[in-house]
Amino acid sequence: MNFPTELIQKLKSSTRVAVLTGAGVSQESGLRTFRDAQDGLWAKYKPTDLASPEAFARDPKLVWDWYAWRREAIKGVRPNQGHYALVEMENKFSEFTLITQNVDGLHRFAGSKNVLELHGNINLVRCSVCRTFTEDWDEESETVPQCQNCNGLLRPDVVWFGESLPRAELESAVNASRACEVFFSIGTSGVVQPAASLAHSARSNGAVVVEINAEETSLTPKTNYFFQGKSGEILPALIKEI
Repeated sequence: MNFPTELIQKLKSSTRVAVLTGAGVSQESGLRTFRDAQDGLWAKYKPTDLASPEAFARDPKLVWDWYAWRREAIKGVRPNQGHYALVEMENKFSEFTLITQNVDGLHRFAGSKNVLELHGNINLVRCSVCRTFTEDWDEESETVPQCQNCNGLLRPDVVWFGESLPRAELESAVNASRACEVFFSIGTSGVVQPAASLAHSARSNGAVVVEINAEETSLTPKTNYFFQGKSGEILPALIKEI
């Protein structure tokens, strides 16, 4: 694949790079998106029936079982070449921030270190009352497992509809976007806020914006470079050039 010389030169001379990834990156590993996964027993439910504080308050076991099913599905999924290319990219720049909207933990699995999980991590479980994290719970329980500290119901550490993104992660993502010299938007539709605004923030502060996606998005006309295709093919080729 041929990349513009100007982009390669920019990457070779840069030290600060930020990357935003979305569901498209995980799809290349065979992981279905949140809505695509609602088939079979789950097809009759709306997303808000399974992923909101109101849904959890109304039927905590239904929500717990849905996420337990999703966690089990993720266990068989492995990072793809795009994930591993981002690990290599992190090693090439002194200031590298990987911002993801994905909750599957595949970036960490691949070896990325400076990862900001804006929507949480489905593999982590915390108390819905005192927010204490736990690594030990009974997945086979007939009821929703309870916190050993306060007896509150456990829940997945993901951001539900109607909830705010974790403040520390969001602030770090905004700061990285404003400070970077090159910003990558990879496998994301660019419509989910506030993540969608990060590329625009980077551009406003003088960064070169690069988009890699299966199809054009609302961001595409405002990018410096757009590459249509799979990140698992484009990113490894780009890494070889720099």
